[in-house]
Amino acid sequence: MQAISYKPEHFLWSFEGGVGTVTLNRPDRMNPLTFESYAELTDLFHSLGNTPEVKAIILTGAGGNFSSGGDVHEIIGPLTKMDKAGLLAFTRMTGGLVLAMRNCPQPIVAAVDGTCMGAGAIMAMASDMRLATRHAKTAFLFNRVGLAGADMGACAILPRIVGQGRASELLFTGRAMGAEEGERWGFYNRLVSADDLMAEAQKLAGRLANGPTFANGVTKHQLNVEWDMSLTGAIESEAQAQAICMQTKDFERAYKAFVAKEKPTFEGN
Repeated sequence: MQAISYKPEHFLWSFEGGVGTVTLNRPDRMNPLTFESYAELTDLFHSLGNTPEVKAIILTGAGGNFSSGGDVHEIIGPLTKMDKAGLLAFTRMTGGLVLAMRNCPQPIVAAVDGTCMGAGAIMAMASDMRLATRHAKTAFLFNRVGLAGADMGACAILPRIVGQGRASELLFTGRAMGAEEGERWGFYNRLVSADDLMAEAQKLAGRLANGPTFANGVTKHQLNVEWDMSLTGAIESEAQAQAICMQTKDFERAYKAFVAKEKPTFEGN
């Protein structure tokens, strides 16, 4: 699949200036996910590892909401009739979307407005940075439907963003986290007006796209793999990663631009 000219069936995709934008597009239902959209989103994020033209990603929803999570009628209902093997296949598939998002080298900026719940909250969590409006309401609501908060990596990732105690509260209760609270807890990088949400997301993603994209991919990789390393292992891993980055032409370009008192132009190699 060639991501830059991709024409998905279950969400919108656009590409401009090195930035790809994924828009969940079922606004009449607050952009719920289906079995098909899970699979198609996973395929897209997998493909980005082989699409260097795409340098950063924006993930958002249409119609004033991010996502209400799994579709009640198209996912939740059928799950109540599946056997154990089918249920495990489903939960592994949904977790696979998070792995695809974390493993794609491009940084992902979630632009969140309105409802951001269930699997929608997980997709925001799995992004690298999150911007939100003051209307954003985020809930990991699995507990409220009789399920564990341990879903799609939430128990691994969410505490690293907001801390163990705060993550525990959100996952044990399923309550909604308001936008100001989310910013204060570090879930949201910052809040912006609804009118400015996409412009601010594009500005941030554009800055990332114009940066040293090879090095950005290394940063994302290291943020992932150093979770379960000792400090000694992490320092050695970063030493090797940085030595690789120092062999790139972008590093040389930055030095020459600094000497010439110019702004560097990075090319991702």
